[in-house]
Amino acid sequence: MTRGSAGALLSDRELLGLFGRVVVAAPGADAPAAAQVQPASLDLRLGGRAHRLRAGFLPGPRSVERRLAELGVETLDLTGAGAVLERGAVYLVELMEELRLPHDLRARFNPRSSTGRCDVFTRVLACGHPRFDEAPPGYHGRLWMEVSPLSFSVRLVRGDRLGQARFARGAPALSRGELFALHARTPLVFDGARPLSKREVRIDEDGCLVLTAGLSGRRPAGWRARRDAPELVFAASGGHAAADFWEPVAAPGGGAVLEPERFYLFASRERLRVPPDLAAEMLPVDVGLGELRNNYAGFFDSGFGWREDADGRPLDHGTPAVLEVRAHDVPFLFEEGQLACRLRFFRVSERPAALYGANRTGASYQDQDLTLARAFRPA
Repeated sequence: MTRGSAGALLSDRELLGLFGRVVVAAPGADAPAAAQVQPASLDLRLGGRAHRLRAGFLPGPRSVERRLAELGVETLDLTGAGAVLERGAVYLVELMEELRLPHDLRARFNPRSSTGRCDVFTRVLACGHPRFDEAPPGYHGRLWMEVSPLSFSVRLVRGDRLGQARFARGAPALSRGELFALHARTPLVFDGARPLSKREVRIDEDGCLVLTAGLSGRRPAGWRARRDAPELVFAASGGHAAADFWEPVAAPGGGAVLEPERFYLFASRERLRVPPDLAAEMLPVDVGLGELRNNYAGFFDSGFGWREDADGRPLDHGTPAVLEVRAHDVPFLFEEGQLACRLRFFRVSERPAALYGANRTGASYQDQDLTLARAFRPA
């Protein structure tokens, strides 16, 4: 059986091959560009108009255009200097990419890391499909992105990349047994420089690797979004002082009490490594473990936390994952070692031509610890 017959995500080479056939430009948009391609995902670009809505809505039998006529409040022009999307409001933006999926290919969507770390909530709508963040096999049509800034008012411009798409054939997810066997051959998670043993590594019944919160030993232990922050320019790499937007969080005794509906950033205790022929998606923990919403963004492209020598042997011990956390309803104690997120691993059809962080024109999160989004200067 070939790797592809077992199911796999498409690699960067295959993503480039979709341009003009499967991934096409929406009317009036520029053609997709190679700079949008990541090892196993494709960045999506905002179109020129943002429609402010009275409420978000689930795609379904009614067309997006009809819903816009029913729920639209005003239209903002994202061309030129762009427009400010207000904190707490809901907007719908047409994307510059359309899809013409064949019947053996499906797509899923997620926010990019910088989007989640700026607390901008996004989800993608495929016209006529009654679920967010996916396009079914055979889908032909436009894509729209719901955008809601939750902590900061955000200036966006046409072409900003808030989300990603990944494309899959078959069933690419690794099973629980496959993940245990992989970790035994090529460790995925580390405590410092030490690989976790089979007894220590936690893989749940769904085949997801479990990561825990790492507050102890970090100064600060986390960051909390300020209530009085100014306007955030999303595309301004290093354009904002961290102190204008973030407050440091201390964790005396290894725990921090989270205020309800405030947004926090923490990091995992474990260091994570994603091998070149795999990718991973971050999922929230069971809500029964606390009134906590975490990980609004979470796709790890091939090679995250991975470095290798000339012969392809791994050299170091991975990179912590950044955790996006919000407590609901009541104050909540977030503690060292608490279950924080789960990672589902996927096969990629082949080793990508460029691993995560390679050949980037801007900074990546390859060497992150408790790292803020690219828009902020290092704290």
